[in-house]
Amino acid sequence: MAHPAQIDQPGAAVAGELQTFSSEQDRSRLSGAAARAFRKLAERWELGNAEAAALLGVSLSTWDRIKAGRWDGELSQDQLTRISALVGVFKGLHLLFADSMADRWPRLANRGPVFERLTPIVAMIEGGIPRMLETRQYVDALRGGL
Repeated sequence: MAHPAQIDQPGAAVAGELQTFSSEQDRSRLSGAAARAFRKLAERWELGNAEAAALLGVSLSTWDRIKAGRWDGELSQDQLTRISALVGVFKGLHLLFADSMADRWPRLANRGPVFERLTPIVAMIEGGIPRMLETRQYVDALRGGL
């Protein structure tokens, strides 16, 4: 398994810049690394194929190619935003928890206001990008002691 530090956060903005992934050049440059990072995250969180495809916003057949390392396409702005949010959640959890709880947490039913007693994975699938961003903010707030 990959160490948390080995899962790069694609699209990290240059100091003070907001990364929007709107530039075709950025999407082209970041897509390979982002797909690899998401594959590692999916493995660590033990995502099923349907879960991984739904979180990434791709078809099952596209996820199969990405998972097998046979995909050389370009991710969309939305897909890169999804991966960025999910990798942020992953990294935040690994900073928050010093043990395997970091990788189990996304599968545990959660009473937090973001999750409505669902698991974070289900909540993020159902809520799409807005819920992924809320989850990242929630994890960051937990780390900050809020």
